[in-house]
Amino acid sequence: MISSATLTLKSSSTLVPENNRLKIFSGSANLPLAEEVARYLGVDLGPMVRKRFADGELYVQIQESIRGCDVYLIQPTCHPVNDNLMELLIMIDACRRASARQVTAVIPYYGYARADRKTAGRESITAKLVANLITQAGASRVLAMDLHSAQIQGYFDIPVDHVYGSPSILTYLRQKDLSDLVVVSPDVGGVARARAFAKKLNDAPLAIIDKRRQAHNVAEVMNVVGDVQGKTAVLVDDMIDTAGTISEGARLLRQEGARQVYACATHAVFSPPAADRLSSGVFEEVIVTNTMPLDQIATFPQLRVLSVASILGETIWRIHEDTSVSSMFR
Repeated sequence: MISSATLTLKSSSTLVPENNRLKIFSGSANLPLAEEVARYLGVDLGPMVRKRFADGELYVQIQESIRGCDVYLIQPTCHPVNDNLMELLIMIDACRRASARQVTAVIPYYGYARADRKTAGRESITAKLVANLITQAGASRVLAMDLHSAQIQGYFDIPVDHVYGSPSILTYLRQKDLSDLVVVSPDVGGVARARAFAKKLNDAPLAIIDKRRQAHNVAEVMNVVGDVQGKTAVLVDDMIDTAGTISEGARLLRQEGARQVYACATHAVFSPPAADRLSSGVFEEVIVTNTMPLDQIATFPQLRVLSVASILGETIWRIHEDTSVSSMFR
């Protein structure tokens, strides 16, 4: 269930004139989120046919005129990643060939982002490869949320608006009025994200978990840098995949004397056995957003899902109106 915690946004963007050239379409990856965004903007999702041929090939057809329109295509490239990415590319191509004035790919979750640099020989930088594919398909610009690393913006040769899901999570945490907070980065690479998060929680103190990763999706936690004794620890990351890193981090924080442990992440990837690890009792709550849909199998009592529809909707409106995207979303 999506939490009722919502953001209060500045601009009034719920009344879109009938002759407005703003068009919103959705792929099949996260239709409920796209419907929320459309409601926020006061428009209907554009009609579209999405189907498969017998051999699995995808087919997309836009079912209304979009000539001269500003089109926004909402499609996270989450599981199944390859299908959803290909569907996005086909939608972009269809809109470009239908003479849309501008095509913006709205990507709440950007897949293939973890390979964002070469760490060994003979490997691909898939984050750059996907950026090339989206650009070559015909996208005019990209709106992305919580990229795995900010440098991915530079992989595109088209404008990129990069916003964050943290305002929704911060609003929820403030409503809980937690005391003695310490914000914890699960690894050294997430320090900048955790520091920014802590600053918006009344400059809460910061701690870092030092770990050694032995293989993909396998993490060995070593120690905590910072004081967590008797405090409420809030672990902050951009995504939770198999939950190995964040669960081991939570256990270590408990051993170091943390009174409560909360996990916060924008993207709930939740590959097995994530749900089992997260529901094992080490967390008071696991707070995520709805950038990607959650299977019922991946839900558990401690899970809280917050909506980012207002953030995406407000950003789309500001892009469309050529006004500044508030620093609130960055």
